[in-house]
Amino acid sequence: MMRGLIRGAALALLATTAIAQQATDRIAPEAATLPPVTAPASPPPMPSALSDAATASLAAKAAGRPVTAQNWMVVAANPLAVQAGARVLRQGGSAADAMIAVQAVLGLVEPQSSGLGGGAFLVWYDAKTGAITTLDGRETAPLAATPRLFQDASGQPLEFFDAVVGGRSVGTPGTPALLAATHARWGILPWAGLFDEAIGLADQGFAVSPRLAALVAGDAGHLRRDPVTAAYFLPNGLPVAEGTILRNPAYADTLRILSREGVLPFYSGRIARDIVTAVRGDTGNPGVLDAADLAIYSVRERPAICAPYRIYSVCGMGPPSSGALTLGQILGMVAGHDLAGPDDPQSWRLIGDASRLAFADRGLYMADIDFVPVPVKGLIAPNYLAERARLLTRPQALTKVAPGRPAFDHARLWAPDRAIELPSTSHISIVDAAGNALSMTTTIENGFGSRLMVRGYLLNNELTDFSFVTHEDGRPVANRVEPGKRPRSSMTPTIVLRDGKPVLVIGAPGGSRIIGYVAQALMANLDWGMDVQAAVSMGHLVNRFGPYEVEAGTDAEAMATPLRALG
Repeated sequence: MMRGLIRGAALALLATTAIAQQATDRIAPEAATLPPVTAPASPPPMPSALSDAATASLAAKAAGRPVTAQNWMVVAANPLAVQAGARVLRQGGSAADAMIAVQAVLGLVEPQSSGLGGGAFLVWYDAKTGAITTLDGRETAPLAATPRLFQDASGQPLEFFDAVVGGRSVGTPGTPALLAATHARWGILPWAGLFDEAIGLADQGFAVSPRLAALVAGDAGHLRRDPVTAAYFLPNGLPVAEGTILRNPAYADTLRILSREGVLPFYSGRIARDIVTAVRGDTGNPGVLDAADLAIYSVRERPAICAPYRIYSVCGMGPPSSGALTLGQILGMVAGHDLAGPDDPQSWRLIGDASRLAFADRGLYMADIDFVPVPVKGLIAPNYLAERARLLTRPQALTKVAPGRPAFDHARLWAPDRAIELPSTSHISIVDAAGNALSMTTTIENGFGSRLMVRGYLLNNELTDFSFVTHEDGRPVANRVEPGKRPRSSMTPTIVLRDGKPVLVIGAPGGSRIIGYVAQALMANLDWGMDVQAAVSMGHLVNRFGPYEVEAGTDAEAMATPLRALG
């Protein structure tokens, strides 16, 4: 059985003050739009296109029961996307084939979260060899980017949305290249047929979900800024309504080009030219992305980060993702302590302080390893984590935390990062009939990205994941803007192994809270014995920089009073 965490959260702070880095991260990621509930009394309405099996699976999920399968499974944030992936797996396709079909549909039905104009990280388990491979499809900064990209004329950091909306924030998209690289390695079915569902839905139209309708209405002010974007999401000047049949012929045409010709037109042909025109021609906030940036883009295979946790090995994406390293640190620090259970405030005190210590290291040391030396081995070394874990032995919450000093064979004169990271993100978990497993987290950063639309899809605002401040007190920030660099991410696609075999395929949306969401679900399942549906349905508690965040309207609120008592 495989498990996928795809749930976001609306969070309330349990403290009124925070250090500067926390303040920048407090802008919520893609907003919650539905009342938070742990077990709906009845399943949500099903699109008519869903199979009986898919309907039964969603009904089980809505009733709070885990969904199981004998041969293969696909988990994603929208049932139409899942149906596309299921069709591919039913035809004997691989997890790689199914992911392409799923991503193509997600880019249509939840365009605010991911798509061709964004980037992704992918973790792959090969059933034949037992090997874990990670592919980096993160966006890159244009070659013309300068340290002043997100500063005003006086050198002060721009306000977040002044930087986001428009061409300035757009990085070179990586998702199409990642789809092609994944298919080249592990695909079985023909590339062209993997886009059929997405093309059909784009031509014929799909019903606007309650979530998409609410998000469009909430962001209408920004979406109006670009005429192409406004025409699609705000026809006749009004936000698209729930249940409206929305067609996207431009997206269908783009997918037809990709299905026939591969991704070359996206990076060096007519699609590339349209991207550059939109970014550089944006009248209010032009960017510097150029044809050369698209032409030289490449997917990078990175060494997997695998950290031990009890009898398991927790594997994920290394830098420029901070996900696997920070998750590995949290797990490594709590491994020597007794996590009595989800109802014990001391469990959350330990998890929260371990997370704070890990985030202190994340802010100082983690960035694109092609540009910045990162102490990967030192950060998850058992002796280092044991030293950090000794800070957790006091019964009260730590009054303050600071970065540690992991083993490091390079200079480390870094300044703390002040990046604002707000991925509008989606996650895909797949296991195919051969036993291969895929975990992919995919994003365009903030909800609706840069708000620039090209050929039916939105362009990312991923460059705002860089620190707006490049130096502090004469020390450089590791995650500063540099030409060709990939911004640090918190995306945490993860595969957990026991005796070399996958037991969890997991990931989450949620900005810098992603790491905490994944850590909580892992511990709920592996330590507390909760089934996977219960683990992902429980209310979230996240502590990154000091204040504990509690998901409003859930069972997590019961921890508020005891956590205050623990400091």
